[in-house]
Amino acid sequence: MSDLYGLIDKTVTQLGYELVDLEVSNRGKLLRLFIDKPEGITIDDCVLVSNQLGNVLAVENDIDYDRLEVSSPGLDRVLKKEADFMKFVDAKASIKLRMPMEGRKNFVGVLKGLVDGNVSIEVEGALVVVPFSNIDKARLVPEF
Repeated sequence: MSDLYGLIDKTVTQLGYELVDLEVSNRGKLLRLFIDKPEGITIDDCVLVSNQLGNVLAVENDIDYDRLEVSSPGLDRVLKKEADFMKFVDAKASIKLRMPMEGRKNFVGVLKGLVDGNVSIEVEGALVVVPFSNIDKARLVPEF
């Protein structure tokens, strides 16, 4: 899986995009990836990446898949990498923890950054510091 992730990440990055997330499901037969760039993603971007990855994966004989889906991360973009928590400072986010802190596993608030492997999020006026390693899932929360 790490070889597949590395191959896809390298290809996407060379095309000028960021690989936000990769999902492999249906016993590896479905590859779903989410890409981004600062000005946002269009359908043409998805087609370009899909075509390029289709060619790259065809050359790699040991990668067997039936369907490849390329999409934008959406307004509720997943936050996976440490860099994501710095990139989206002052954005509203929801964080689900692996192990509870202060009797809670879910926090919704405004991201305040990442320092020394700890994510800071302002929740109901209080600053909560969460070890990055304790984060199970995190997403942006769209505000309208």
